[in-house]
Amino acid sequence: MSVLSEFKEFAVKGSVIDLAVGFVIGGAFGKIVNALVANVIMPPLGLLIGRVDFSKLAVALSSGTAGKPVLLRYGLFAQAIFEFLLIALALFAMIKVINRVRRPAPAAPPPPPTKSEELLGEIRDLLAKR
Repeated sequence: MSVLSEFKEFAVKGSVIDLAVGFVIGGAFGKIVNALVANVIMPPLGLLIGRVDFSKLAVALSSGTAGKPVLLRYGLFAQAIFEFLLIALALFAMIKVINRVRRPAPAAPPPPPTKSEELLGEIRDLLAKR
């Protein structure tokens, strides 16, 4: 089997295609969460805290070679942590729903024995005592 045909067989497998689709959807979902956090959640949160713009929170370390300050942007880092927490929460909820759907329904209890089965069981027990 040539390397090219082996690669073609690998690439066409369903799991690789599923992985690619998941990767693309994950990237799009990350962009949606990024926009949600940066444009919807952080501005009101900054307003509640006291008119703080998280994207502009930084500490100047020194000035660079071009005279521009070298900044430690801890506000963007806090925003990234918040984005991560939102994505983790969304994935947790999604996995929880998937697991609930996958879980089989609990088995029904066995039906009670019929009258003839009860009588046969009593006969068996009496014969076992002899």
